[in-house]
Amino acid sequence: MSHIDNMRILRALIYPKDDLLPLVDGATKTRVNLEVLRRKMVLLLISDLDISQEEVIILEQLYSEARQHQTRHESQYEVVWLPIVDPNMPWTDNKQKQFQSLQSAMPWYTVYHPSLIDRAVIQFIKEEWQFGKKPILVVLDPHGKVVCPNALHMMWIWGSLAYPFSTAREEALWREETWRLELLVDGLDPVILNWMAEGRYICLYGGEDMDWIRKFTAATNAVAKTAGIPLGMVYVGKSNPKDRVRRNNDTIASENLSHIWQDLTSIWYFWVRLESMWYSKVQLGRNAETDHVMQEIMRMLTYDSSEGGWAVFARGSAEMASAKGAIFLTCMQEYNTVWKDQVEPKGFMPAMRDHLAQLHTPHHCNRLVLPGTAGKIPERIICSECGRVMEKFLMYRCCDE
Repeated sequence: MSHIDNMRILRALIYPKDDLLPLVDGATKTRVNLEVLRRKMVLLLISDLDISQEEVIILEQLYSEARQHQTRHESQYEVVWLPIVDPNMPWTDNKQKQFQSLQSAMPWYTVYHPSLIDRAVIQFIKEEWQFGKKPILVVLDPHGKVVCPNALHMMWIWGSLAYPFSTAREEALWREETWRLELLVDGLDPVILNWMAEGRYICLYGGEDMDWIRKFTAATNAVAKTAGIPLGMVYVGKSNPKDRVRRNNDTIASENLSHIWQDLTSIWYFWVRLESMWYSKVQLGRNAETDHVMQEIMRMLTYDSSEGGWAVFARGSAEMASAKGAIFLTCMQEYNTVWKDQVEPKGFMPAMRDHLAQLHTPHHCNRLVLPGTAGKIPERIICSECGRVMEKFLMYRCCDE
């Protein structure tokens, strides 16, 4: 199919006739013609009505940031929401309310009503673009050619910096990245960036075990005080944070144990970015055996999939250390008796890393649970702990606390 401009494919996907205005402009909430998209780069946000509030909130933040720099090359794109509903199911008042609530929250273009999207188009989107349950972001260049079948993971990791959302751009962005704290918390929390500028040691920790959290924060703060090092600690909870993480947040704040992210959307986004990094690397054909960043991403996701706490220590961009909760707690508790004398000759981080390595045992039980998403699932995954091939399990879970 020759691509002269993008109107042909947009008409085919959204609405082919001229008898009505098929889009709603998110900024003015008025109905507009498809012509507003002519010869523009268009990002099609495709989802059902169950797209999560967090996804909409974070996308809105990224979109607004791009719009604040209208002259910048990477903000020259438009987003259009295509709501996909089952044409065989009756359209109810509840669905209408759900749709209107989502539509009113979106600052970009939206299709006026799901019924405008033809049944054959829904079939095409499911078969050709592998749309299932999770939202996807299909990128069309100004000629209407698909340049990326799903740029959502790129958007989560780099925001508008990923423009023009091509594989070449994705490769280029990864070439500039190393495993460092900025990659983990990119713009999520100005407090952490201030701490880094001050030269503080920073500890991210997570999990849901409140007993471990109390012991670990107390032991770590005691070590920082004795060693005379400036320290900032942040609780990053667990992926898909629910009531337990919220309760932990409240307890940590009331007992003044560490800094928290009050808004659970930030915790959700932290973990979604990590999952997105994993998928991005998989799509590009990387593996943890040869890619250090991927190995560390896997380690973080394994911590999250396992029971118990974990922690990551960092200073500046280069120095990082991580371990499971029990090992890290022991390491902190043994500071005065075992490795305190090593700090002066080695430096704090190398001394701590060496002691963590001594405490590390080959026995382990790691789980890696990844949500089903549009993308290739690799046949062979290497255990980040021992380097052997992991058994493959497909784990589905419905957990609504």
